[in-house]
Amino acid sequence: MTSEGITRRDFLKGTVAGVAGFALGNAPYVYGTSGASQRSTSVVAIVRSQEALTKDMSVNLDVCKEMLRTAVAQALGDKIEPSAAWKKLFKPSDTVGIVTSKAVNPTHMELVELVKLELMSVGIPNHKIRFIQREIDLVKECSALIALPALKAHWLTGIGTVLKLYIMFSGKPSDYHNENSAKLGEIWNLDFVKGKTRLVLIDALRPTCDKGPQVDPRYQWVYGGIIASTDPVAAEAVGLKIIQAKRDEIKGEPWPLSPPPICVVAADREYGLGNSDLKKIRIKKFGWNQNWLI
Repeated sequence: MTSEGITRRDFLKGTVAGVAGFALGNAPYVYGTSGASQRSTSVVAIVRSQEALTKDMSVNLDVCKEMLRTAVAQALGDKIEPSAAWKKLFKPSDTVGIVTSKAVNPTHMELVELVKLELMSVGIPNHKIRFIQREIDLVKECSALIALPALKAHWLTGIGTVLKLYIMFSGKPSDYHNENSAKLGEIWNLDFVKGKTRLVLIDALRPTCDKGPQVDPRYQWVYGGIIASTDPVAAEAVGLKIIQAKRDEIKGEPWPLSPPPICVVAADREYGLGNSDLKKIRIKKFGWNQNWLI
């Protein structure tokens, strides 16, 4: 079957099969495109600390500051200093939007403030830093975006972390639920969004691995991590692997997400946003060396 002859039903069937490969550690290649097959290796950095959260689940700012700086630097290279990493990504003339998640398992606002301080340290003034959740007008004002969701499963899209983060920018969020979540990648290609996301940071301090709509404490755990990448799909693929591994650990057997997170493979294969294949992702791990789940 040629790529031109693939129907939407074919694609969805293939994507579900590809997503199943995550649980087995297989490459989720389904219907390739020449661009995707030629894409170079992506880098995802995971930095963890057992002290990232205090006993009362408050954010340890000093620890998380160093975690954030290490994660961003390692996402950009092996020998880049943290201050140089931020300068490599952003310049003083930028207007930067920090996009966070609010529902179910919200982004820790302490991390948002730490990111803001890093941006200011490279010369971006306070008034040119925007905090965004759904405001399309603010996105249009920005020359650069930082995606900063929390790591979580979702009852309408399977995974509710990176790719779903921009769903409100579509103006029609309900159009991207269940099997239509395969189209989430198209939001990243809207003219006022495309090419603006320079950094993806996942708040993996305390993820939730079941889908809500309310957080069930049985499925929330302290991972103590910050995940960084310049590839949104690679970051999502790594987050998905962690979520799925935790679910399997809890049940003692495979416990697939429902609905299946078909948006990850689709973002790679249909929309060319990055690598979904774990074999094409270099994962760099630092810090707390216990139960990485990946």
